[in-house]
Amino acid sequence: MSAKPQVPAIDGWHTMDDKPHLIGSQCTACGTYFFPKQDDYCRNPNCDSTDFAEVELSRTGKVWSYTNACYKPPEPFVAADPFEPYAIAAVQLEREQMVVLGQVVEGLTVDDLKVGMEMELVLEALHDADENTKVTWKWQPLAQ
Repeated sequence: MSAKPQVPAIDGWHTMDDKPHLIGSQCTACGTYFFPKQDDYCRNPNCDSTDFAEVELSRTGKVWSYTNACYKPPEPFVAADPFEPYAIAAVQLEREQMVVLGQVVEGLTVDDLKVGMEMELVLEALHDADENTKVTWKWQPLAQ
C-alpha cells in the first residue's frame, strides 16, 4: 500500500522541499519583506509601491520570543482531541530580520525554548484527509 501524497494545508505559504522555505514577497521599491505574500500595496509607511517580487524567505533564524498557546488553533489547523496546549515561537529570520510567528514541532514545550535559540523551518503532518496528508510548516531547534 502506498503512502498518501503530501500537500500543503495552505497553498502558496511554503515550499514542499526537503529543506522548506516560507514563500513571501519583497517590495521592489523599498526592499521590505512580507509574510504571507503581499501583492496589493506596500505596508511600509515610507513607501507607496505596488510592485512586489515573490521570494523564498530564510529557513533559519533565532527565537525572538515564545509562548504557550492554551486555545484551539483556527482552521486549517486541526487540534488534538482532547485539546493539549502547544508552543509557539516568534523567530527572527536570518537574512530578512523580520519576525515570523509559528508553532514549534510536536513534542517541544516552552520549557525547551530559549530566546536566541537557533531554529529552522520544517514540515510536519497536520492531518490526514481521505486522499492526502495535509502538511504545514513549523519551527524546530537547528541541529548543531
